[in-house]
Amino acid sequence: MDRISSGGDTLVKIEQLSKVYRQGELEVAALSEVNVNFSRGEFTALVGPSGSGKTTLLNLVGALDTPSSGSIVLGAEALASQTRKQLADLRLRKIGFIFQDYNLLPVLSALENVEYVLLMQGVPPAERRRRADAALKSVGLEGYQQRRPSQLSGGQQQRVAIARAIASEPLLVLADEPTANLDSETGAALVDTMLELNQTKGITFLFSTHDEMVMRHAKRLVRLKDGKLVEDTAHAIC
Repeated sequence: MDRISSGGDTLVKIEQLSKVYRQGELEVAALSEVNVNFSRGEFTALVGPSGSGKTTLLNLVGALDTPSSGSIVLGAEALASQTRKQLADLRLRKIGFIFQDYNLLPVLSALENVEYVLLMQGVPPAERRRRADAALKSVGLEGYQQRRPSQLSGGQQQRVAIARAIASEPLLVLADEPTANLDSETGAALVDTMLELNQTKGITFLFSTHDEMVMRHAKRLVRLKDGKLVEDTAHAIC
C-alpha cells in the first residue's frame, strides 16, 4: 500500500481505530485497526465500495459516534477523554458538516439557515449576519439570502449547506457523499466551489464519495475496503 505520511501540522490523528456493530448475536466490523492522519488544509476523499467504512469513519471523526477501540485526536483534543457535553461543544465550534440530504430547516431562509450554527455559538446578531452573508457570497448565492429551501434547486440547497458549514470557521469540514443527489453538472460546480474554498481560505475538507468526478478533484485519496485502509495516495487534480 502506498501510504502518505501526514505533514507536521496534523489536524486529525487516528490510531488503531475499530468500530464493531452488533446485529443480534452477530458482530459486524465496520472499521478494523485503521491508522491515518489528516493535515490542515487537505482536500481528501475517502473512497471505496458501499459498506467499506467511509461513513463510519466520518461519523467517528465528527464525534457523531464512538469507536469500539483505538483513538482519534482532533487538534489537541483526544475525543475519548471528552464528556458528552464537551463533544457536543466540539462539534458545534470546530467541525462543519455537509450532509447529502442537505439537512436545512425548511421554515428558515437561506440566511437564517447559515446563521443558525452561529446563533447556537452565541455570536452577536450583527457579526452573525456579516459572516452568514459572506459565506453565502463565497458559494455564489449572493442575492438568495431570503429564499427558503423549497425555493432553491438541489444544487443551491447544497451550497447553503456548505455556507452553513464554513460560516463558523471550523477546523474541519466533513462531507458525506456531497454530490450524491445532484446531476453531474451541478455536482461539478459544487466541487469547484469546495476546492476554491480549500485553496483560497485554507479550509480542510474530508469527504466520502463514489463519484469519479469528485475523486479526480481530490488532492489525496484514502481508499477503504471491508473496514480496512488499503490505499493512501497523493493525487494530481485533473
